[in-house]
Amino acid sequence: MEIEKIAKIIKENGGTLYLVGGAIRDEMIGKPVYDEDYCITGITKEMFMNLFPKAKILGKSFEVFEIEHNQFALARREQKSGIGHKEFEIETGVEITIQEDLARRDITINAIAKEVLTGKMIDPFKGRKDIQDKIIRRTTSHFKEDPLRVYRVARIAAQLQFQVEENTIKEMEALKPELLSLSKERVFVEFRKALESNKPSIFFEILEKAKVLDIHFKEISDLIGALQPQEYHPEGDAFQHTMMVVDKSVELTNDVAVRFACLVHDLGKGITPKEMYPHHYGHDEKGVELVGNLGNRIGVPNLWKAYGKVAAKEHMKGGIFFNMSPAKQVQFIERVAKTKLGLEGLQIVVIADKCSTRNTKMENISFANLGKECLNAVNGHIIKEKNPELVGEKFKEKLHHERVNWMRKVNVK
Repeated sequence: MEIEKIAKIIKENGGTLYLVGGAIRDEMIGKPVYDEDYCITGITKEMFMNLFPKAKILGKSFEVFEIEHNQFALARREQKSGIGHKEFEIETGVEITIQEDLARRDITINAIAKEVLTGKMIDPFKGRKDIQDKIIRRTTSHFKEDPLRVYRVARIAAQLQFQVEENTIKEMEALKPELLSLSKERVFVEFRKALESNKPSIFFEILEKAKVLDIHFKEISDLIGALQPQEYHPEGDAFQHTMMVVDKSVELTNDVAVRFACLVHDLGKGITPKEMYPHHYGHDEKGVELVGNLGNRIGVPNLWKAYGKVAAKEHMKGGIFFNMSPAKQVQFIERVAKTKLGLEGLQIVVIADKCSTRNTKMENISFANLGKECLNAVNGHIIKEKNPELVGEKFKEKLHHERVNWMRKVNVK
């Protein structure tokens, strides 16, 4: 059923249908609109179900209706009734206006409505101007009733590359005590969307500005102030380096799990004793456990954690691959090739690490093709054909030895 037809039926029965939220914002910005959400005033839930009996009912705390993949909600008021993201009393009714519904929304750029039949814009909080000025601003004092908005604001800022207005930053900080009430699933959704954006660093920088980064992202927060050798890291501390690396990863891959690996590759630097600065000896090994701690806290998939642990442990060796002996090179190749991240995934991490802050050329750290060529050129089938008597450890030793010989010949060339 077409939206205009739905809007006309609602109008004929005393109601009004509005397009609301992100769809209007994205349309103004020029982004593709994938999801359209609609708000209805002037009718009750029972009236809507009578008018559209085939509508599916979604949601538990309040009903959202779905008709042919479009979602419709009745205008509502909300009253906070406890701590956390879900503790609200919700009120719907024919007397609730679109302005009241918009007032409960988090930020001005999401608090815009357009009447479907007339195209009239309802913009009580000047969200259109904030879109033009690239500013994220909370709508009303109701903002501080929902701690999830802290992560939503930071994520939307990363997606749109907008600034966050100072009073909104302060209200985000005020929500700090409630952040631990959020489920890890909710936090992960916002985190994942931030990593999918074109500028993930903004997410973390906004959280740090609001002084809340250390709640769910302590290992990343600990990188702040972790000094590094200036000749290798003129960009600043380990946090600034990590932000540049995760942004560089966006240029290199659409695989969000690999971007996560880039983000966490240097977590070990966050626990280096200050007296060791600017050096971070052993940070690669130390980072493995920290990746697991962060991943468990925010509920990242096991595959992401596996990628991140390999990135932490192996990125330093990947960065000096062409300075290693042939034997060390083969050991590295054989070891990394067996991991879930693999040679190509780790290479992306190393390129993001080296090329985001230095004048390193990609070809100087591009080891994946050479590694795969070595493994294919000297494989188990070839060794078995030539040495059918070898089994177990003797077979493995021979395979490794022949690969080292192959690598020596390549290096001589």
